[in-house]
Amino acid sequence: MDPTDTAPDSWEQEEDGEAPAAAAELPSAFAALNVNAKPFVPNVNAPVFVPSFLQTSAVEIPASDGAPDPVASMEVAETAAPVENGATEADMTTEEETWEQKEEQKEEPGGGGGGGGQEDLGGGGACEEGAASKEDEEMMEEEEEEMPMPKVAPAPPDAPKKEHVNVVFIGHVDAGKSTIGGQIMYLTGMVDKRTLEKYEREAKEKNRETWYLSWALDTNQEERDKGKTVEVGRAYFETEKKHFTILDAPGHKSFVPNMIGGASQADLAVLVISARKGEFETGFEKGGQTREHAMLAKTAGVKHLIVLVNKMDDPTVNWSLERYEECKEKLVPFLKKVGFNPKKDIHFMPCSGLTGANLKDPVPECPWYTGLPFIAHLDSLPNFTRSSDGPVRLPIVDKYKDMGTVILGKLESGCISKAQQLVMMPNRHTVEVLSLLSDDVETDDAGPGENLKLRLKGIEEEEILPGFILCSPDNLCHSGRTFDAQIVIIEHKSIICPGYNAVLHIHTCIEEVQITALICLVDKKTGEKSKTRPRFVKQDQVCIARLRAAGVICLETFKDFPQMGRFTLRDEGKTIAIGKVLKLVPEKD
Repeated sequence: MDPTDTAPDSWEQEEDGEAPAAAAELPSAFAALNVNAKPFVPNVNAPVFVPSFLQTSAVEIPASDGAPDPVASMEVAETAAPVENGATEADMTTEEETWEQKEEQKEEPGGGGGGGGQEDLGGGGACEEGAASKEDEEMMEEEEEEMPMPKVAPAPPDAPKKEHVNVVFIGHVDAGKSTIGGQIMYLTGMVDKRTLEKYEREAKEKNRETWYLSWALDTNQEERDKGKTVEVGRAYFETEKKHFTILDAPGHKSFVPNMIGGASQADLAVLVISARKGEFETGFEKGGQTREHAMLAKTAGVKHLIVLVNKMDDPTVNWSLERYEECKEKLVPFLKKVGFNPKKDIHFMPCSGLTGANLKDPVPECPWYTGLPFIAHLDSLPNFTRSSDGPVRLPIVDKYKDMGTVILGKLESGCISKAQQLVMMPNRHTVEVLSLLSDDVETDDAGPGENLKLRLKGIEEEEILPGFILCSPDNLCHSGRTFDAQIVIIEHKSIICPGYNAVLHIHTCIEEVQITALICLVDKKTGEKSKTRPRFVKQDQVCIARLRAAGVICLETFKDFPQMGRFTLRDEGKTIAIGKVLKLVPEKD
C-alpha cells in the first residue's frame, strides 16, 4: 500500500474510475477491518477520524492537513469530488448516515483548528480577532449543514436548459462587490469550504482577513495585494430555475473602461452600496463611483437594477432601518434621473457580504425586511425575452491563444453551433467554430444571452481586437467610421464644440472619436429639434451630432439593434456623455 501513498496528486484522477471497485475488494482483504486505511497515512489527526468514517469521506479529509502546499491542495480539492460521488453510489445505503457524520467531524477540525490558528498569532489584539472569526466560522459551518451536497450541481446533458442570466456587480470601490460574489459562490456550493479556509489562512498572513471571500473572484496577485478588482472577474452559479454568470466589475475609477466592458455583457445589474457611515456618502458624492456606475449600467443596456445595501452588520449601522431608508431616499431620485423606473426596475434589499446574511437565508436581526433573500429573489425574476432567430451577433470581450485562437464574449442574438461558418467584422475574415464553451462547460450549440468561449479556425489571435463582432455570413453587421448620434452631455465643465475628441465605448469596443459637427439641439421636455445649428453644447443639453471614429468600428442603429447602438463618451477619466446611434453615414471615397 505504501507506493500508492507517495503517488503525486494528479494520479488520483486515474484512480477515480476504480474507487468503487476498490471499496468492494477491501472487506475481503481485511476480513475483520472495515476501515479504509490508505488515506489516513499522511493525516496528523488520524485517531479523531477513525471511528465513524466510511470510505466516502475518508478520501476528503486528509487533504486539509496532508497537503501543505497550495497547489497540491487545489488539485486534491478538484479531484476529490468525483471520488466522493462515485463512492456514494457504491454504498447508497449508508449515504445519509455518512453525510451527517461527516458534518459532525467537519466541525471539530474546522472550528477548532481555525480558532487555534488565529490565537497563535499572539498578542491580546489577535485573540479578539480570533474569537470573532471563530464565530464566523461556526456560522459558516451551520450554513454548510443545510446544503450538504453541492458537488452534484451539473445537470445531465439532456435536462432542459436553464435560462442564462448575466449579473454584473457594480458600485463604489470597497463597497464589497467581490466579497458578495465570493459569498454567493460559497453559498451555492461553487467554491468549497476547504478552498475558502485556504484563502482565509493566506489572507490572515497578509493581515487582510476580511478579504478572503473576494479572493474567489480576484484571482491575480496584484488584485489580492491591493484588494482592488482590476479585470472583470467571472464566475457562475446555478439556482433551481436559472444559470447565473457573475461579472465582478472593478469599482475604482481608473478601471471604469473595464467596468463598461463588463456591464455591456449583463442583463441585470446589482449596485452594491455600503451602509457604513461615511462610505455611502463618499460613493455617492460627485466624484464617487455609485453614480457613474449606475448611469453606465443603464447606457450599457441593463434594464433591471437590484440595489444591495451592504455592510448592514457594521457596528455603525447594526441593521438599522433608518440608515437603510436614508440610503434609499438619496438613491431613488438619482436612479430615476438616470432612467430606471423605481416601481418596476429597481429593487432594494439589505445584506451583509462578509457574514452572508440575507444572501441565501433571511436574517433574524432584520425583522423589518420582509422580501426574499438575494439568491431567492434572483431566481424569482421574470424571464428575459431574447430573439434566438435573429442574426448572429457576438461582440468580442477578450481573446487569447490556447491551442488555436480563443475568444470570449456574450452572444447578443442568434444561435451558434459547432463547425458553423461565421464572419469576423469589420475585417471580414471567415472563421469556423471548432469548439464552444458556455461557462466553461463544452456544448454543441448556444443561444442568445450566454457567455461563450469559442475556439476559432481561420484567424490568428493577433488579427482580433476586443470590439470586433462575429456575425452570420448572410447577415453582416454594419461597420463604418462616421455616424450621427443623439447625445446627452452629463458632466463637462466647459463647452463642447465641433473638433472635440473623446473616447467612445460602444458594446465592447473602445475607440477614439471626434465630434465633427453639431447638427441640432433637442429640447429635453418636448423633444423638438432646433432649426439652427448650435455652435456648442454644454452640460445637461441634448444634441444630435456627427461623430467620426479614428478607425472602422462595428455598430448598428439603436432602432435596429439596441445592444450595439448605445454608447458612452469618456474623457480624462470621466463619463462625459451617453448617446445612441441614429444613423450610419456611408464613407465618401
